Amino acid sequence: MVEGTVQLDMKLTDTLQFASGSLRGSPTRTLLMILAMSIGVASVVVLTALGEGARRYVVDQFASLGTNLVIVLPGRTETAGLGPGMLVGQIPKEITLDDAQAIMGSRAVKRIAPLTVGSATLSRDALNRDVVVLGSTSDLLEVRHMSMGIGKFLPAGDIHESASVCVLGNQMKQELFGNEQAVGQWVRLGDRRFRVIGVLSSQGESMGMRTDELVIIPVASAHQLFNTSGLFRVLIEAKNRDSIEQAKSDAEAIMFQRHAGEKDVTVITQDAVLATFDRILTALTMAVGGIAAISLAVAGVLIMNVMLIAVAQRVKEIGLLKALGAPPKQIRSLFFAEAALLSSIGSIAGLVLGYIGSTIIGQVYPSLPVSPPWWAVIAACGTALGTGILFSVWPARRAARLDPVAALAGR
Repeated sequence: MVEGTVQLDMKLTDTLQFASGSLRGSPTRTLLMILAMSIGVASVVVLTALGEGARRYVVDQFASLGTNLVIVLPGRTETAGLGPGMLVGQIPKEITLDDAQAIMGSRAVKRIAPLTVGSATLSRDALNRDVVVLGSTSDLLEVRHMSMGIGKFLPAGDIHESASVCVLGNQMKQELFGNEQAVGQWVRLGDRRFRVIGVLSSQGESMGMRTDELVIIPVASAHQLFNTSGLFRVLIEAKNRDSIEQAKSDAEAIMFQRHAGEKDVTVITQDAVLATFDRILTALTMAVGGIAAISLAVAGVLIMNVMLIAVAQRVKEIGLLKALGAPPKQIRSLFFAEAALLSSIGSIAGLVLGYIGSTIIGQVYPSLPVSPPWWAVIAACGTALGTGILFSVWPARRAARLDPVAALAGR
C-alpha cells in the first residue's frame, strides 16, 4: 500500500517537473500567457474592490447619521416631479414644529430632532464666510451622534422659543477665531448676532454635509433668520430596532391626521434606504466583476491557441513519450498540468497586482475603504484556474490522439 502511494506521488512529481520544464523551455510564450491571466485576475480584484469600497462608504455614511432612525420629509415621493398640482401652483404642505412635537406622542419614539437648513454669511469683525446654517434642538446631538469639542450644545427647552446662541463647527471656529477662545464670543449670522456657546469636535463629512463647516442654532431662531415656518425634515430616533417600523407607522398616521387626511409627507427608515443602496451597489460590484472576468476567458483562449501551437512544435517529443509507453491519459495529464501551472502562477501574480492596485487607490482616495471582497478573490482565482484547464482540453486531446510512429517521423 505504501509502495503504491510512493509510486503515485512520483508520477505526479514527474508530471509537474515535465510541465515546468516545458514552460521554462519557452520563456517568452510562458510570460505572455502568465501576463494575460494575471491582468484578468487583477482586473477582477481591483474593480470588485472599488465596488465593495463604495458599498462600505455608503454604509459608514448612513451609520454616521445615527441609529434606529426614521426620517419624515415634506411631499410624497410618488408625486415627485412635475405633477398636476404644481401646474396650478400648489406646493406640498410644510411640516411645522407642532407636527414634529406631535410625533413624540408615539410610544415607539425616543426623541426627535426637527431640522431647518439655510445659508447665511457668518462674520466676526472683518472676517466673513458663507456657511450652511442648521436649525434644530438639543436632541440633535444625541440623534446624530455628534460630539462636542468645547462648550455645550443647544439648550433644552420649548422648541418654539428662539435664542441668540450658536454652536460652531470645528473648521468655522478655526477660521474665525484661530487659537483664540471662541466660547462666549459674539458672531453675526446674516443680520442677527449670536453668542457662541460651543464648538463641535472634528467629525468630517456625513452624507455630503461637512459638519466641521456647520453653524447650528435653535430651530425657532432659524425660522426667524430665514423667514420661514416649515421644516426641512424631522429626524426620529426609535426606542430600539424592534420599534423602528412602529415609529414609522405612527409618524405616518400622526401626519395623516394632522394634515386633514392628506398623505403629503414621506416617511422612510434608515435601514430601508441602506438596504436599497446595499442591493444596488452589491449588484454593481458583481456586474463589474463579471465584466472584468471576460478578460479571463480571453486569457483562456490565448492559452488554448498557444498550446495548440506547442502541440505542433512538440510532435516528436509526444511521439517519443507514446513510444515509451505513455498512455493517452498521461499525455493529457501533462498538458493539463502545464495549463494548471500557468493559471496558478498567473492567479498569484494577478492577486499581487490587484492588491497593490487596491492599496494605491486607497492611498489616493483615503475616504473610500477599498478592499476586495473574499468571494471575488476566490471567484477570480477559481475562474482563472478553471478557464486555463478548460481551454487546454482540446490541445491535450489532440496531443493524445497523435500516432507515435507518425509523430516520431515528425508528421
